[in-house]
Amino acid sequence: MTTILFENPIFLEHQVPEGHPERPDRLKALNLALEHERFSPLTRLEAPQGNEDLVLLAHPEQHLRTVMSAIPEEGIEALEADTYASPASLQAALTGIGGAVAAVDAVFSGKADNAFVASRPPGHHAEKNRAMGFCFFNNIAIAARHAQQTYGVERVAIVDWDVHHGNGTQDIFWDDPSVLFCSTHQMPLYPGSGAKTETGAGNIVNAPLSPDTGSDHFREAFKSRILTALDDFRPDFILISAGFDAHHRDPLAQINLVAEDFDWATGRLLDIAGKTANNRIVSLLEGGYDLQGLAESAGTHIYRLMRG
Repeated sequence: MTTILFENPIFLEHQVPEGHPERPDRLKALNLALEHERFSPLTRLEAPQGNEDLVLLAHPEQHLRTVMSAIPEEGIEALEADTYASPASLQAALTGIGGAVAAVDAVFSGKADNAFVASRPPGHHAEKNRAMGFCFFNNIAIAARHAQQTYGVERVAIVDWDVHHGNGTQDIFWDDPSVLFCSTHQMPLYPGSGAKTETGAGNIVNAPLSPDTGSDHFREAFKSRILTALDDFRPDFILISAGFDAHHRDPLAQINLVAEDFDWATGRLLDIAGKTANNRIVSLLEGGYDLQGLAESAGTHIYRLMRG
């Protein structure tokens, strides 16, 4: 497999208050893990900055203007309860979008089989009209729309294994049967959505997990609900909202996964992509707030993408 990792120093310039979990150290920890010799074949490219038109693939212009107007000239300001902006935050958010779109271009042009985008701020909580949960814009929704509009993709599957439900992605694709959204997450937990009864136009598949469950329950839910839905949907392209906060070390949730669980889930998605999507997978970093747990899990995920 040919894997490209997209990164950019601007992601470290998005500043948050002291003690906030979504901090620059997250990417620094991942970069240390990527120094291991097993990642020497990995192609690493600088993510380009996206433009405002890309934001409009998933959000109305008013949302874009609201976020832009909230960016401070200095210091750190709150967009809402737990989502903060600093002077470089808009550039970082647009570069996250640019990296996601570049990753889609890479797999559809044949430059890579799959790609991972190591960006921040994350995106999957951003609804059509609302920044929330550390997220400004919904990177993965924009990537899906770009694949559809630029490459004529008919069936996009988004798999979200962040421990927090991807409410923003669900909101954007709620009534769109061309996009299958599958999520495994802890429930009850922020943001409070993600029940099995939330099905949209039959294209929403939620697999909630009870607190204090671990690998067995996660894998069973993944197999019985998500993999079954993917087999039926037969996607042309798979996107992953790759949060690693379901790791047992993470301070923001109570699911007890280990790095090998993310290796296993990645392998199952690679199998499906090989059958129906010409191996095309793009994975975007979402959550993961314990530095060791994030580095181990994201490193394992990226290495599995490289191995196929």
